[in-house]
Amino acid sequence: MLDIVIIEGDWKRDGAVCVRQAFGPDDMRLAEQAIDANLADLSPLAKRASADDDAPFIEDFCNWHRIPAMERFVRESPAAQIAAHLTGSSTIRLFHDHMLTKEPGTRQRTPWHQDQPYYNVEGSLNASMWLPVDPVPLDTSLQLIAGTHTGPWYLPRTFLDEQARWFPEGSLRELPDFDAEPDRWPKLAWALEPGDAVFFNFLTVHGAPGVTGTGRRRVLSVRFLGDDMVHAPRPWTTSPPFDGLDDELATGAPMIHPLFPELYRSRADT
Repeated sequence: MLDIVIIEGDWKRDGAVCVRQAFGPDDMRLAEQAIDANLADLSPLAKRASADDDAPFIEDFCNWHRIPAMERFVRESPAAQIAAHLTGSSTIRLFHDHMLTKEPGTRQRTPWHQDQPYYNVEGSLNASMWLPVDPVPLDTSLQLIAGTHTGPWYLPRTFLDEQARWFPEGSLRELPDFDAEPDRWPKLAWALEPGDAVFFNFLTVHGAPGVTGTGRRRVLSVRFLGDDMVHAPRPWTTSPPFDGLDDELATGAPMIHPLFPELYRSRADT
């Protein structure tokens, strides 16, 4: 049985919730070890998402298979079970891991965006987990636009120079000015302590401020695939890329592949 202290928010209405203290000391130790090991040995997919004159904002992707602590967290923590609970899925697969670290003084904001348009999957039963291993005050925490998980898709752009490298210019809607109409676009955010996490749908618009003071903001994000998620090949390189997958999975096929291991299956399906 899923042991959650409390869920704040409404998943179906808002497309995002805060899960309080579902991750215990052992889980958090693995998450911190995974992040630190990743920072010490970045993969070829790693990128710096802040300017040269700013403090480092470092991202990396798809490292579960080479960092033991990352794989243990993905397989042993309650994260996949929480994703199943929220999405109502009987089976959860890993999509990918994503490490995000903003060092003290990073001014760079994570721009408003949806994750879904960058991806090579489609479906509605999915969840992203945003788990900080450092305390995150409200003013530097992840921010989400409630209700955007129902669509539409907005044009994805690169974070630093706002280039449309995925869908062509004009093929999807541009992001609205969320700040100009706060009543129409209510924002969600939570102050977080280690053990707290935010879960949100791949389509939920989100972003995050820079960090101030002397604190770091190290985050382990894991993306989960529920029952209706299928392969959706793109004619461009997705973020993250999965080279060669188009030759192994047909369009519309379930994501049954060693790259996306099954993490959870309900007892009714066993």
